[in-house]
Amino acid sequence: MKLALFLLVILSSIILSSIILLAEPTGKISGKITDIVTGEKLESVNVLLADGKSGAATNMDGIYLIKNLSPGKYKLKVAYIGYESKIIEDVEVFADSITNVNIQLLPTPISMEEIIVSDSKFLVEKSISSSKSVSADKINYLPRSGVNNSALESGSREYTLIHNTEEYDKIEENTFFDVLKSPLSTFAVDVDVASYANARRFIMQDKLPIKDAIRTEEFINYFSYNYKQPENGRPLSINLEYSDCPWNKKNKLIHIGLQGKTLSKEEQKPSNLVFLIDVSGSMNQPQKLPLLKKSFKLLVDELNENDKIAIVVYASRTELVLHSTFGSEKDEILEALNNLSAGGSTAGGSGIQLAYKVASENFIEDGNNRIILATDGDFNVGVSSNSELVRIIEEERKKGIYLTVLGFGMGNYKDSKLQQLADKGNGNHAYIDNILEAKKVLVNDITSTLYTIAKDVKIQVEFNPAKIKSYRLIGYENRKLDDKDFEDDKKDAGEIGAGHSVTALYEVQLVDSLYMKDKYELKYLESKINDRAKNSNEVLTVKIRYKAPDGEESIEFSDVLSGNPVKLSESSNNLKFSSAVTEFAMLLNDSDFKGDADISSVLDLAKSAKGEDAFGYRAEFISLVERVKILLDD
Repeated sequence: MKLALFLLVILSSIILSSIILLAEPTGKISGKITDIVTGEKLESVNVLLADGKSGAATNMDGIYLIKNLSPGKYKLKVAYIGYESKIIEDVEVFADSITNVNIQLLPTPISMEEIIVSDSKFLVEKSISSSKSVSADKINYLPRSGVNNSALESGSREYTLIHNTEEYDKIEENTFFDVLKSPLSTFAVDVDVASYANARRFIMQDKLPIKDAIRTEEFINYFSYNYKQPENGRPLSINLEYSDCPWNKKNKLIHIGLQGKTLSKEEQKPSNLVFLIDVSGSMNQPQKLPLLKKSFKLLVDELNENDKIAIVVYASRTELVLHSTFGSEKDEILEALNNLSAGGSTAGGSGIQLAYKVASENFIEDGNNRIILATDGDFNVGVSSNSELVRIIEEERKKGIYLTVLGFGMGNYKDSKLQQLADKGNGNHAYIDNILEAKKVLVNDITSTLYTIAKDVKIQVEFNPAKIKSYRLIGYENRKLDDKDFEDDKKDAGEIGAGHSVTALYEVQLVDSLYMKDKYELKYLESKINDRAKNSNEVLTVKIRYKAPDGEESIEFSDVLSGNPVKLSESSNNLKFSSAVTEFAMLLNDSDFKGDADISSVLDLAKSAKGEDAFGYRAEFISLVERVKILLDD
């Protein structure tokens, strides 16, 4: 009897256990862990659950597997010596299923906050506010492309974690200055356009751009404007306009446009170009090296037979893969481009040194000597500090070898570093997010990209204190100069290419009778606002200083804005469209000065000022605004 009772208890336990097991089947978490730079599989990486009781280590193929997990959400801790640790939250396990979490680890120790993914449907962004160089570190936790996760026959789910180390310098917006205290505003021109194309990349992914990725002047200067051509043998013309401010009805807007002279084919000097191409492991993505190769092929097609091209590549090592070759040998150049492949770490510093050596050996007197650097911006082996790279670039700039920088891809894009290198190299900085942008930069805008017509171009605006109470330069935060720098020929400034336009906007507050009455009692009033200023119809004077491409002494000329502001509806398409672009940028970076800025207002103003749009850039802008309007409405 006791034996029968004992057997019955055992049998009941087995049946009960079976029922429990049938009622609560388990799942698994698995995945591959790799080096984000080289793609190398990492062995013996510890992947632990938050409770510390369960986990696994990766095998020689970088694969880990954690078994027998009840359905639910788990937190993973990933640790490996020499790599940044990670915490991943809300990894969901399903019954009789494998949740596959692939992880890329950053090999270089970096001082930054831990990144925590808390929602599998949301792209998390964190910024390091304490650092000047702001890292937008993100992990994308998304279902595998093309898989219907609600009906997986294999019972498997896959998620991929993409670590993002993009870097942007923190922008401190320009504020208003009292004209009586600061009557002069001085800055260097900027012809970079990378910020706009980079922001477009975010928007086309249905995300709003990172705030510090928005440089308003680069948004404005992405577009060409209908300015008059230079006269009297000058390389530049000044174009001035004065109207209402769309986002602040109490203020006015002053529009300053510089237009560079165009060059005919006969006027274009022969080019000695060195393509400096990043082929490191981080470039092994569709929007990086493959797009880069297609982009450079477009430029090769534009070469004249007397132009010369050399190709230097850098990854774990630096190599000259094409000696300087005449443009008439296009097949040889294209073959060298086709043979490029990505892999290894990033010896950017030694790559730059070799590129300058090759450019120097093939230097063309009275020609266009330029290095075109194409990269996602990562320099982590060899000469890598900004200061060291800048010194090299500045020395070569003095010898007449300029540097143009093209940024590619996402996730590893070092915007702040590439911008600085281009500025110091007397070149421009563009971001290539698609093949049409490559065509814009390397075909449609080729003369302005390659052929400098004026260097060290500075602008100084003197406001009439009898007309303007205060002013704010919109954008150009990293281009501001001290007033004394305007006449200092040793001070480096911006360059303008053939056919290029540069546009700057000032938001201004006008002097009113109450303001004048209050100021009249100040002892220094007569010295600050003299009879000439009071009786003049002049609003401001714009002075320009520049050097010839091969010159060392500056040339100065000026123009005056006079009269009263016109209504916005009566202003030119130049002013209306540039102000629409400005208002859009202020909305994206949540400017402290955006006033009554509104996305619908941007849209209406841009549509009214579309004008002639040969390449469709303005139509595309309108489409981007419409896309952002939907995102904001959501």
